[in-house]
Amino acid sequence: MKILVCISNVPDTTTKITFTNDNTEFNTAGVQYIVNPYDEIALSKAIELTEGGKGTVTVINVGEASNDPTIRKALAIGADDAVRVNASPRDAYFVAKQIAEYAKDKDFNLILTGRESIDYNGNQVAAMVGEFLDIPSISIIKKLTVDGDTATLEREIEGGKEVVTVSGKFIASCAEGVAEPKIPNMRGIMSARTKPLNVVEAVAIDEVSKVTKYETPAPRGQVKLVPADQTAQLIDLLHSEAKVI
Repeated sequence: MKILVCISNVPDTTTKITFTNDNTEFNTAGVQYIVNPYDEIALSKAIELTEGGKGTVTVINVGEASNDPTIRKALAIGADDAVRVNASPRDAYFVAKQIAEYAKDKDFNLILTGRESIDYNGNQVAAMVGEFLDIPSISIIKKLTVDGDTATLEREIEGGKEVVTVSGKFIASCAEGVAEPKIPNMRGIMSARTKPLNVVEAVAIDEVSKVTKYETPAPRGQVKLVPADQTAQLIDLLHSEAKVI
């Protein structure tokens, strides 16, 4: 079994977010980057599926050379090799196209991603890759088992669960519950230094979207406590100040 896992290089969750160039670019100064947590779940599941010589796991990232330490962490967790598409990931369409172009002739049995990246929370790449490769795409799965050429996946839906079976190649985006994220041990960290990390150039495609401006959320206001018996006052505040009713 050959599995491709797509990983993103995202700011640590404790990062203070600021912008530069008139709020058109993310300020990377002093930012610590990590493997996108949802992608770590996908990677852990891929490693589980291939344990005991059952297959190989390749991780792919679209990014510049500064992403290499994050990719090496994925190798330390247990991926067999890695690929970096040498380009700035300008939007989801661009990223998905680069992944699809790399994967189209590599005969991967399945492709896994995280449900979304924690920086843009777009939840777009997996579906786009599936469309580019003309393979089934299953979004936000909570469970995955593979038996031969057939995979069974579970998704949460309103009021219950949806069970999907897929035969042949497919792509799925993974949420919590699919697998427990793995922590790299010392052996994994050492071996990651010598595992292959291949760099390929990006395929030229037209720009279909562009960020015009970023904005940070408004500062939180002071909390107002309303006595439990003052229902009318609460309704008035929700209407006149919070403007939610």
